[in-house]
Amino acid sequence: MALTEYDFILKDRVQKIQTMTEYDFILKGFISFSGGKDSTVLHYLMDLAIPGNRIPRVYFNTGIEYKAVLNFVKNLAATDDRIVIVNSGINIRSMLEEVGYPFKNKEHSQKVSYYQHSGMGKTVLNYLGQGDKKDFLCPEKLKYNFTPEFPLKVSDKCCYRLKKEPSEKWSRENNKTITITGVRQKEGGLRTSMQGCAVFYDSGCKSLKKFHPLFPLEDWWLDEFIRQNKIRLCELYYPPFNFKRSGCKGCPYALDLQKQLEIMAQYLPEERKQCELIWSKVYEEYRRVKYRLK
Repeated sequence: MALTEYDFILKDRVQKIQTMTEYDFILKGFISFSGGKDSTVLHYLMDLAIPGNRIPRVYFNTGIEYKAVLNFVKNLAATDDRIVIVNSGINIRSMLEEVGYPFKNKEHSQKVSYYQHSGMGKTVLNYLGQGDKKDFLCPEKLKYNFTPEFPLKVSDKCCYRLKKEPSEKWSRENNKTITITGVRQKEGGLRTSMQGCAVFYDSGCKSLKKFHPLFPLEDWWLDEFIRQNKIRLCELYYPPFNFKRSGCKGCPYALDLQKQLEIMAQYLPEERKQCELIWSKVYEEYRRVKYRLK
């Protein structure tokens, strides 16, 4: 019987994972496990490709995870000792005051941070449309961020401090040098510039640094994998929530932030209050200039 497109892609991904074992990620790797849809698919796909593997699935609890996601991970950990929960132990509000708040997206936050520390430079001028760059320009509505009147300290360091820094620390302490993620190119943002599913420490492609087995996959394929394998996701992906993603709650980078907050107001009021406290300065600006929030 001829392979369906789903079967063909599944075979390709299984073979890719098995081929990449030559870089010793079974012993030296760990799965960066968020508890979301993509990382849950990755968790089961790795077991399909490498039955009986003991690769740790490490969940980094930032302190601003949805309770439903944390509970989902804890329930998995109760029956699977490969699930490891690491708490960041960081006071989020103090950290944001120290390094700056996320605003719009990572690229925008980087540019505003550069301006606030070093003034107008070529990279900022290009982003503002005053150079050779013609795409991914700053929206007119947010160009005031690059003036002395903008009151908020901005940075793209939030994700690094809450996730990447603890991940690097755990990696060093446990001698796990290869990070395996559920990153997909279709998610957009900086991922669109990535070249493939493998990232190496050296140009000779001898030492693997990161492996993204789901990199080329589209939403329909993940949905079919979940259906065929009868996988249960975190409850946020089902009614009445119907979330598409389940990252840090209330994150100012979220394109559907208004919708997230409305759902939280109805079903998760205490978590909505937490978001309004943590991200209050960003939300105030968003609402004041009518950007992303009503």
